[in-house]
Amino acid sequence: MTVRSRRDRGQAFPIYVVMVAGLLFLAFAFFAVGKASALRNGSQSAADAAALAAAQSARDDFGAGFYASLPTNTLDLFLNAPFAPPCYEADRLAGANNADATLCVPAYGFLRDRITVEVQGRKSVDSSVLPGSDGKFAKAKATALIEFRCPRPKAVDMNSDGIQDLFIFTCSNGEILEITPSSPPPWKTVSRTLFDVRLVDQ
Repeated sequence: MTVRSRRDRGQAFPIYVVMVAGLLFLAFAFFAVGKASALRNGSQSAADAAALAAAQSARDDFGAGFYASLPTNTLDLFLNAPFAPPCYEADRLAGANNADATLCVPAYGFLRDRITVEVQGRKSVDSSVLPGSDGKFAKAKATALIEFRCPRPKAVDMNSDGIQDLFIFTCSNGEILEITPSSPPPWKTVSRTLFDVRLVDQ
């Protein structure tokens, strides 16, 4: 009986070794997949942040021309002019999120512009259990929309001198905004009312 018991234990040992090896392989595989997923999520966050930063910076740089267009009645024409995509902001935000911006391009449309940013993460997957993962970096893309959300304003001649000196905007979010071109408010206090900046589907 003692000899048989030892023999049984000897036969079971290789099975235990195979089972442990299989479990270890599965653990490494799950870890590698989790790492790849985390890197992909990180790159998407970097792309989102970079696209929004570029769009917000473009909106912030639009103020002087916007105000100048009001008294000359060229608002519609001016709004159809494209924003200048400040891709340095996309680069900065991508870098802050451990990624590099590989593309930053605008797409222009009437009263609404898009800025698309693509990024690549700086950390590779490099897993021995995922074939082909060596030197592979997570990539992601995001598009931000800059949209004018206030219809053409009502122009008012306050002094009956033939000069339009007050412009009243009634915006889609329900806000009413009054701008006097001779002494306009700081641009950043009105830009978020005039322009919506948000992420959109590709």
